[in-house]
Order: sequence, then C-alpha cells, then structure tokens
Amino acid sequence: MSENRTSGLRRGARVAGVGAAAAVALGLMSTGAANADVFVPLPDGQKVGPNVTVTRTGEHAVISPSLAANGAGRVVWVSGNAIADVAVTPEGTVGPNNGATGAPGTNNSSTHGASQINTGYIVGCQVAIADNAISAGVSGSVNLDGGSVGGSIGLQLGPGEVKFVQIDSKDITKPGVYSVEYQDAEIQIQGCAGYAQARSYTVVEIIGDHYSKTTLYGAPFSIG
Repeated sequence: MSENRTSGLRRGARVAGVGAAAAVALGLMSTGAANADVFVPLPDGQKVGPNVTVTRTGEHAVISPSLAANGAGRVVWVSGNAIADVAVTPEGTVGPNNGATGAPGTNNSSTHGASQINTGYIVGCQVAIADNAISAGVSGSVNLDGGSVGGSIGLQLGPGEVKFVQIDSKDITKPGVYSVEYQDAEIQIQGCAGYAQARSYTVVEIIGDHYSKTTLYGAPFSIG
C-alpha cells in the first residue's frame, strides 16, 4: 500500500483548533465584539463504497463578516482532511482533464483516464443543502486546479442558488491511501442578502470495468 499526501490552500495568518464536539457547535473566537469571528467545529465522517473507504477528519470553519459591510457578503475559511483508502483500481493513465462542470448529476467531478479524489464545498443562498443538493438546481461551479493557488475564492450567489467550490483533487493511479489536506482556504460570498449555508463534499471515482462513484458529505453549517 502506498501513501500520497497533498496539501491544499494554506493561509498562515489564522490558526484554529478543532473542538471535540460530535455535532456542529458555534463559539465566538473573541468576546464582546459584535463582528467577532465565529469558529465552527464540524464532525468527522466516513463512507464505505465499492473498493474504497472515504473519510473526512479535522474539518472546521471560521466565519467573518465581509469587509464590504453591505449585509450581502461574508467570508469563510475552511479546513479539513479528505482521505481515500482505495483497495482496487486499474493503473490508469492521466489524460486531458476537462475540469469539473458542476452540472446536475456530475457531483462536480469528471474522470479523465485515472481514478480520482475530489473535495470541496457546496454553498447555497437561502436554501438548505440536503444530501440531494447535487441533483437540485446547480448553477455552475468555481474550481481551483492544484493546491498552490494563492488568494481567495470569490463566489457570487443569488437567492435559491447552489454552487460548488472545488478546493483540490488528486489522481489515483494505483491502490493505496490518498489524502487531500487544506488549511484556511478562503471563500468570499457576495450577493446573498439572506442566509447562506455550506457543506463539504468528497467524491472518489474508481474507473474500470466496475466503475463506481462514492460521495461523502460533511455536516451543513450556516455562514450567517
């Protein structure tokens, strides 16, 4: 068994610890301030699929008001570790990648000659993001290729819209354990005057004669 690990977006200015709560809890990082950041610890999760076990650990979010101060914007920093323990997969050859389209039914992922782990967030404005969110009205995606892109991800959302934010992905070319880790990846949300909600997703696609797609969702959390 081989082990491969990739670090996603990192922001060194913020350090947040993961609480031991089993359910979503909210706590102010600083007290006495109306605009204090909100720390959201999120529970670990696991899903077993054909020839793969998908696990998410250490997930948390830090939510801040937008610097625009217009009531329709907010910022969230997300962290976590998505792991795929792959028992069986063909030794595929990585080919041209047309990217994740975010179209209904695609799980915001695409196969390109090799199996793959793909992780990110589903973000909605004035909509509760349930397990069937991917088959609901998805209006596009915001993608980051690779884990070395700096800066933040800007997302424009209107009422009732749901969009994907892909944090990172990793090709799986042989059986083994593959990890995608990210720390304080910044997502800026604008245009949503109502409440916003998000939840993580991790998709593992196994190519070959016995094709499978296993999706693990994280717990939904409010972005204000």
